[in-house]
Amino acid sequence: MPQPSQVTAAEISRLAGVTRATVSNWRRRHPDFPAPTGGTENSPAYDLAAVRAWLATRGQLPAASSADDLRTALRASASDVAHRSRLLPLVVAGSRVADTVRKAVELPDDRLPGWAARTARSHAAGIPGTGNLTYHATEVGLLRALLRCVAEEGPARTVDVLAEGDLNDIKASGQYLTPEPVADLIADLLAGPGEPYPEKVFDPACGGGSLLLAAAARGAAEVYGQDVVPAVAAQAAARLAIQAEATRPQVEARRQQVEVGDSMRHDAFPALVADAVLCAPPYGQRDWGHEELAYDPRWLFGLPPKGEPELAWLQHCLAHLTPGGRAVLLMPPGPALRPSGRRIRAEMVRGGALRAVLALPVGVAQPLHISLHLWLLERPHPQASLPSTVLMLDAAAPEPGRTADGAGGRPGSDWSTVRDAVLDAWHDFDRQPDTFEPIPGTARAVPVVDLLDEAVDLTPTRHVRAAPVPAKPDELAELAYELRGRLRRAASGLATLSGGQPWPAAGAEAVSWRTASVADLLRGEALTLLRAPVVVRGSSPAGPGPDGARVLTARDVTSRRPASGTADDETAGEDVEIRPGDVILPELLHGGAGAARVADSGDAGCLLGRALHLLRPDPARLDPWFLAGFLSAEDNLSAASSGTSVVRVDPRRLRIPLLPLAEQRRYGRAFRQLHAMRTAADLANRLADETARTLAAGLTGGALLPPDGISEGPR
Repeated sequence: MPQPSQVTAAEISRLAGVTRATVSNWRRRHPDFPAPTGGTENSPAYDLAAVRAWLATRGQLPAASSADDLRTALRASASDVAHRSRLLPLVVAGSRVADTVRKAVELPDDRLPGWAARTARSHAAGIPGTGNLTYHATEVGLLRALLRCVAEEGPARTVDVLAEGDLNDIKASGQYLTPEPVADLIADLLAGPGEPYPEKVFDPACGGGSLLLAAAARGAAEVYGQDVVPAVAAQAAARLAIQAEATRPQVEARRQQVEVGDSMRHDAFPALVADAVLCAPPYGQRDWGHEELAYDPRWLFGLPPKGEPELAWLQHCLAHLTPGGRAVLLMPPGPALRPSGRRIRAEMVRGGALRAVLALPVGVAQPLHISLHLWLLERPHPQASLPSTVLMLDAAAPEPGRTADGAGGRPGSDWSTVRDAVLDAWHDFDRQPDTFEPIPGTARAVPVVDLLDEAVDLTPTRHVRAAPVPAKPDELAELAYELRGRLRRAASGLATLSGGQPWPAAGAEAVSWRTASVADLLRGEALTLLRAPVVVRGSSPAGPGPDGARVLTARDVTSRRPASGTADDETAGEDVEIRPGDVILPELLHGGAGAARVADSGDAGCLLGRALHLLRPDPARLDPWFLAGFLSAEDNLSAASSGTSVVRVDPRRLRIPLLPLAEQRRYGRAFRQLHAMRTAADLANRLADETARTLAAGLTGGALLPPDGISEGPR
């Protein structure tokens, strides 16, 4: 953990208003960049004063803001999340008595702590976990920075600054922040155009309060929330109080209550019956109380299996609804299709509780690497007839020209298109579910009887996948002719690469060499070994990398394809940028074999993904293709690997022959030709598959006829 006077690369990027990749470039390209003074190899820390001086001399240091001053004061005080919660009542006071707060900035040091304590106590009502509201003389600098930030940046912005860093401090698995655009969409689904908004709204896993804020902004008169993390619940209560003050007197006073606790085990609102529930439940939280809650009355559709926590949260939300009330949950895709949950899914569909499942584009919210679903539920009214259809909508695969880039959990420029499509389809279906006109490839009303099959798969893509449009015979014939031509050229290139000069025998005995381990080469500085930065929160790569850089993944290396991954927005340390000539080796062996990759100009600038080793050779001492070829030798990998079901390679144990550079290059040219042969074979294989599929589709669709003169071949 950096000391108060130190900053990480991520904090430098925020201080200078640039990306982490830019900070990494500064460190590599400028010899006078401050040297690390602490931290770890993967996450070095730098002296704050030295960094500020370096940025200032180059004009890279923006004008200081009160938010930056508050961050510095928080860092200097080494305050933890619980300590920051004690400051929230002062921020709320800034929204109610702004003039008094502005004047308090100028109070003398001996009077400021007492004034802050009295003010905080008078505005702490409704903010859980604020603790002992007493401030000491040593906190004068922090208090003054806080009040100045409230006065200049506003209370809402100040709460955001206090909340920074919670991802590192709060270890609640599966809890993510819901971005404001997604929260707005979820809140908008509760009421159609011209309809009154639900008065009483509940969120049993409210987090920072984004869903409750969106509901309150649309007219909810009573909002209730609960979260297991005290600091996060306190932030939600503070944000709601600030928003309520900002909307007066245009909006009547509303009731709001946020409690701390585990909603599943210790429901803070057991008697609450809400008009609507909004929730982004924790994902994959297996320890949700399966054993102790086996006979809980909330299980309207059966006790969820231990591995289906989302279906437990779903029924918890339904249990808090009034008959006819609705809930919208932001869910991962797993609960829609896992076999363990099909019985409960079937009961929900059969009982009329499920009204729609809407698939969102990848990257609009955490976890960024998957397409999240919105489940729209309704607690069946005893006197109402059961619905006969369920809306399935797939906005996860936009049409060409439409994107939903969600870097860092922020929906992209075409989010408004996705949002309008979701709302329009839902409102049309809600008005006339039995006569809903399907939208090809996007949405359709699926009869309940069609969902109640053996799998009860509620994945929207399965139900709205567009039927293929019959191709015109002449167009398909032209496409098939083009594909066959490309296949012949690829096959010809493969034949050329596999022919040529013979590969002569070494003699009666195999050649042997003196070898050195990679560890020896590292000590001799002939090599540099690098790894991707450590991940703070678990998720697969998602979201564009810094400055739009792509990420080379382990699958890209084993499949010999271009970098296809995207960067996690929450890594620690500095990203590793790939250079031409780098040799990249997967950490895990697949099928007992692995293949090192030599980075070329197409890989340059990409970021190194996880589960990969990057070896950067000194070009004056090692040829990269020679190095990659011997690193990939099966005997070499076998001797340097460990494990049974999961086999890991220790690159330091791999051995490389000690040969002159000219001889290395001769071997390197041979290894490069073998790589080209494999690449040509991959291309020919893909073209053969695509050509065969196109011709088969033409035959089965009636657009093509079998050619004459094809021999019967072996039977």
